[in-house]
Amino acid sequence: MTSPIRIGLIGTGRIGQVHAATIDRSNDFELTYTCDTFIAGAENIQKLYGGKITDDPEVLLNSGEVDAILVASPTPTHVGLIERAIDLGLHVLCEKPIDLDIERVDALREKASQAKTHIAIGFNRRFDPGFNQIQARVAAGEIGTLEQLIIISRDPAPAPQEYIHVSGGIFRDMTIHDFDMARFFVPNIVEVSATGTNAFCDYIAEEGDYDSVAVTLRGSNNELVTIVNSRHASFGYDQRLEAFGSLGMLTASNLTPTSVQLHTADAVEVREPYFNFFLERYALSYQNELADFAVSIRSGKAINPTYEDGRAALVLANAALESAKTGKAVKL
Repeated sequence: MTSPIRIGLIGTGRIGQVHAATIDRSNDFELTYTCDTFIAGAENIQKLYGGKITDDPEVLLNSGEVDAILVASPTPTHVGLIERAIDLGLHVLCEKPIDLDIERVDALREKASQAKTHIAIGFNRRFDPGFNQIQARVAAGEIGTLEQLIIISRDPAPAPQEYIHVSGGIFRDMTIHDFDMARFFVPNIVEVSATGTNAFCDYIAEEGDYDSVAVTLRGSNNELVTIVNSRHASFGYDQRLEAFGSLGMLTASNLTPTSVQLHTADAVEVREPYFNFFLERYALSYQNELADFAVSIRSGKAINPTYEDGRAALVLANAALESAKTGKAVKL
């Protein structure tokens, strides 16, 4: 296959708009259909990138004009749309999480494992050039045996209370990306310990959620993974990773728009502020994610995180919440 893969976008919120722009830049895909129950969102995408629109997902799914779908609609719709795509023989790239309820995820697990099309879950950070290179070099043995992994993820500011209310909590909404990154390096996690606090945001506390968390994971070979999250960082989007092994260490630092530094009598190595949100920080990772989804479709070999990866990250999120609530480590 050399012609573009016809893809339908379901959901035109913030992340849907990111995906629409990414599809438009891709040589692998053609955005042929867009769906949003709020048709104005679909109309805006059509004005920018073309294609047909609808406010009914079934119209898109049954149109015969898509080979794959990209699901960027609200989380409660994910399982149903994945199942419909399997039934119709469509490939799926679905935003995380699969669902907030592990029982709903498990109800589709067997069917997903037997699907003849690709089901990819949108853990885009695996495709960040820095993080991806570190994982490849760790796997190649460059720093010997991996002993410790440190993942730091802090947002510039907390999401609005309306979003926090339906997010499923910080572990399922935010840390879930880091749980997948942890499994990218250490696939078999056997124990989870977590602590959550309310350090600065009253409305997050009102929602029964945490604004700051720290998680320790233990791998089956006694690797230790430390995850640090906060819903705010005064200096921008804080995204760092450190892999420490028996022979050395690999690190990935925060990014700025350019590498220019200022040196004066008052200060040295003064840089521009970090990127302020995920749209800018992870623009390349979304492009790489989509490119590998195309490779998966054309080669028949799954490259992106799978349904099982999505389930595993949710299991870790649930275990972390249990640990934070009980103060006890959770064995898996």
